[in-house]
Amino acid sequence: MTEQPDPAQGPTPQPPAHVQVAIVGGGQAGLATGFYLRRAGLTPGEDFVIIDAADRPGGAWPRMWDGLRIFSPSSSSSLPGWMMPTWDESAHGYPPRSHVVDYLTRYEQRYELNVCRPHRVTAVKTEDQDPQGRMLLTGDDLSLSAQTVISTTGTWERPFWPVYPGMRDFSGKQLHAADYKNPEEFEGRRVIIVGGGNSAAQILAEVSTVAETTWASSRPPRFLPDDVDGRALFAAATARIRALEEGREHAGVAGLGDIVMIPSVREARDRGALTAHPMFTRLTSTGVAWENDDTQDADVIIWCTGFRPALHHLQPLGLRDAHGHIRVGGPSKTQVLADPRLYLLGYGDWTGTASATLVGVGPFAKATAMAVADT
Repeated sequence: MTEQPDPAQGPTPQPPAHVQVAIVGGGQAGLATGFYLRRAGLTPGEDFVIIDAADRPGGAWPRMWDGLRIFSPSSSSSLPGWMMPTWDESAHGYPPRSHVVDYLTRYEQRYELNVCRPHRVTAVKTEDQDPQGRMLLTGDDLSLSAQTVISTTGTWERPFWPVYPGMRDFSGKQLHAADYKNPEEFEGRRVIIVGGGNSAAQILAEVSTVAETTWASSRPPRFLPDDVDGRALFAAATARIRALEEGREHAGVAGLGDIVMIPSVREARDRGALTAHPMFTRLTSTGVAWENDDTQDADVIIWCTGFRPALHHLQPLGLRDAHGHIRVGGPSKTQVLADPRLYLLGYGDWTGTASATLVGVGPFAKATAMAVADT
């Protein structure tokens, strides 16, 4: 399974006018929730519907950069119900993006989840202004009501750009990791890569093969040992949350590291390309400058600075508290406390430990589906 599937999937079903449960987002969190709703006895397309803004399966994965690798073996990167088909890690490293896209495409077909796409939900509100009523989901070509809404839109559509003095003065090109595709366009150029996580390390490893690169990070990058992968991060994060829930102290992932040493990153380290510099303080017209007035000229800056939850469609509900947060809880840990008709899943640890990962979303998808099916 090495070829990315043809995005032309043919016509998809139109969403019904009324449904018991509407899942907004057809990526890994939406599919896992659909799997458990189906197992609970709800029928796809009748009792529940998955609505996706993309024109193809795979959630955000088809839009990520070409050389992206996941951080764990295929056997440890599966959604509930069906293991990700085997990838030869010994010969090729961890599975590439295309393998994940193919898996998610076949997953929704295998369980006949009938994802409706492309339909972008732009607003969720209370139907007829009745606080106890159904929820109305609308978009340019969409209008349906549901008793319960499960939002699984993820973060990819909200790249985070930090603000630094001089950003408008820089005469070169600036892009976010969300817009990066491959290193070829940067051949022979001077590139600064910003960020201290896996995205920065993987993109740096690629770009440094064809360009002069500088790595800037607000804190020193922390590398996992070569023989440790994303499974250790998941296990440590899970153990920490469990300990906190039980009132025990736990060291968590401190000292373990963040960056998984996939083959391309190890190769970059071995040729000396993984040297990180402290974060610069401002941009100039020709590059960047540090607090001590050291400067670095650049043609391109790639911001690998993360993402924020894509929740604009929920704005009409007015759910944010005084601190700008949407609080979730309940037995599922994903139910919105200010509006129990709504659930949030897959946005990060605040909606379930590791729920933004392939292997971590399953338990919270199950708990959410069970809570919804019991109402």
